Amino acid sequence: MPQAAIDPVVLAAMIVVRLQTVVSREVTPGDPAVLTVGSVQAGTKSNVIPEVATIQLNVRSYGAATRSAILDSIRRIVTAECDASGSPRPPDFDLFDQFPVTDNDPGVTARVAAAFADHFGDRAAELPLQTASEDFSDLPTAVGAPYTYWGIGGVDPDTYQRAEAAGRVAQDIPVNHSARFAPVIQPTLDTGTEALVVAALAWLTPSASR
Repeated sequence: MPQAAIDPVVLAAMIVVRLQTVVSREVTPGDPAVLTVGSVQAGTKSNVIPEVATIQLNVRSYGAATRSAILDSIRRIVTAECDASGSPRPPDFDLFDQFPVTDNDPGVTARVAAAFADHFGDRAAELPLQTASEDFSDLPTAVGAPYTYWGIGGVDPDTYQRAEAAGRVAQDIPVNHSARFAPVIQPTLDTGTEALVVAALAWLTPSASR
């Protein structure tokens, strides 16, 4: 008797579709933001309409105002779809795994970048804006210490060059959280160790402190 139920699977599907418009139609173009539906869970049998549906989202932005606007849009859309479907109870919202924006200190970044350029040469470059989540900035922020964030490549140079030549870097190089992600041990390990030492020496050597 499906006519006697409110189907949360259909409701969840409508919510997922509507959420795709938040970044594309409500966030200013050029303002980095990501809204991903990472999990939709409902039901255990094909012939039983479940009681509830759980949707897990991932939101990333570069500004508090954008983040707040996206969260408001999510609440508006989910609530409106529940009302439109005649849900017998309002939706529940739960925020978790929240990380601050990583905001590199310009002075620290310039000093470390110069040290990297001296040591690594053209292997050192500026990272573009990232939509990764990172909580390390909680530590320096807690004690008022300036900080900078850098990344280390972990791909075999030949593999990268072949993918780049074919215009398929994004498709061929497994990224973080991919089931195929496996950094090449060397020279990744040596490069990471060198980077840590070079950055430390940029601050600890007498010449660097003058």
